[in-house]
Amino acid sequence: MNTKLETKAQATAGRSIALAALLLMVGNFASRILGLVRDKVINHNFGVGAETSLYSLLSAVPTQLYDFLVGGLVSAALVPVLSDYIDQQDDGDLWQIINTILTMLSLVLGVLGGLVWLFAEPINQVLASKIVASPTMLSLGVSMLHSMVIAVVFMCLSGVLTGLLQAQRRFSLPAFTSTVFNLALIVLIWFWPQDARVLGWAMVAGALAQVGLQLPALRAARLRPMLRLRHPGVRRIGLLYAPVALGISFSFVGTLIDRQLAGSIDDLSASYMRNATTFIQFALGLVSAAISIAILPTLARLNSDGDEAGFRRILGIGLKVVLLLIVPMLVIFGLLGESVLRILFEGGKFSPENTRVTALVLLAYLPSMLAAAIDQPLIFAFYARKNTLLPNLVQAPAIASYFLVAGLSYRHWGMYGLIAGNVAQLTIHALVMAVVAHRRLRVFDGQAMLLAVAKIAMAALVMAATCWGLLHLLPTTPSKLNALLVLIVAGGGSGLIYLGLLWWLKLDALQFFSEALQRKFKRKAA
Repeated sequence: MNTKLETKAQATAGRSIALAALLLMVGNFASRILGLVRDKVINHNFGVGAETSLYSLLSAVPTQLYDFLVGGLVSAALVPVLSDYIDQQDDGDLWQIINTILTMLSLVLGVLGGLVWLFAEPINQVLASKIVASPTMLSLGVSMLHSMVIAVVFMCLSGVLTGLLQAQRRFSLPAFTSTVFNLALIVLIWFWPQDARVLGWAMVAGALAQVGLQLPALRAARLRPMLRLRHPGVRRIGLLYAPVALGISFSFVGTLIDRQLAGSIDDLSASYMRNATTFIQFALGLVSAAISIAILPTLARLNSDGDEAGFRRILGIGLKVVLLLIVPMLVIFGLLGESVLRILFEGGKFSPENTRVTALVLLAYLPSMLAAAIDQPLIFAFYARKNTLLPNLVQAPAIASYFLVAGLSYRHWGMYGLIAGNVAQLTIHALVMAVVAHRRLRVFDGQAMLLAVAKIAMAALVMAATCWGLLHLLPTTPSKLNALLVLIVAGGGSGLIYLGLLWWLKLDALQFFSEALQRKFKRKAA
């Protein structure tokens, strides 16, 4: 009887994770598509040049501030700790923790945001020395940075609200926060194309939209200024977050140097790198982030229950699903990247030469996409076990590998040297995390994972060969119509063969989603 109950519980947990992952993937897909539209509008209005490169370099500031204050806090500490209080139905303590976190965040953000505002000019000169050499460009950079400081305030508030809802396993509104962010950017940039300052103010509009989207879910919230620093939950969050802050500090130094080097090469490198990484982030957000976020609350609960077998099973399924979905994207971007770019970006001030160079940059970034996709679920697994120190200690050798590779190669290879450094950093981090996960979590024990990897690799090779063959049978004229034909026939046809082969090979990760959907629709029909 107990075995039947356990099997039923596992099926229920698996179904809820699959449905949450699908919801997050839908939200991320909408967000990433709008992200591509956003970059299309930016490229169409401003092209690849000094203004867009300056925007690319300065956007690291709000991103790093957000990651330092909230991004790492939510997944590493907030969701695992709040999940415990929500499971215990302890609303009083829950709101004391939330109010204390929001109050502390407001104080720290006021100080850090104020410093960035005051030192906007020196920050511009450090990150974009060549671009802001003229007073006009320096004035533009200062204006952009000031508006980005305002944006990060609302981004941080939205992030905490997202963490609260995810801990409650309420994914519908958080799944679409990035969607409304990008939509707001598109609207503002489209209707105000005359001045590049709009790029900064569009971030403010997007961040406000994120907060507004989640407010309806907080009608019963008991929000008020509060500092309960001695509360056990707050102290646990602080202890879990401290190593994350250390790891983000390593990352911040690496990002700062990366942007400074990119800004010192020429006026174009930062724009090319931003356009290429848009596609990398599209894939990672659609697949790896969605799966990782979906499994985090369940992993945290299984860890609290001491269910090691269940923990390994859910993490193993998550990794297989990530590989199942990320590998065909690698094939598409690798073989058809130029066609994708021609369809989505080319036009206006974005020239065919810009398409060609961006496709080469995207190709250089692809190894980092696979590494980062595998890395994120492993990091979240350690966060679910309330072990935030180890994943962030791994940042040290990863950042060191970046310095070594980029430092030796960027003077000779320019932006490709910086890309090589980024690939080395993400690859080292993923490899070390995989070794540690194998030793600590035993997720790679047995033949199941190796068999799944072998099936996916076999199907990917068949997909790549099919795509390559179809590519050479189709017209090669560099037009958008031909690019669309290539993408539909070569990309779509080889992708269907990939999925069909994996279904024939009975890959459990593919059947995992199929069965969850079937149960969901059968239950609705009943």
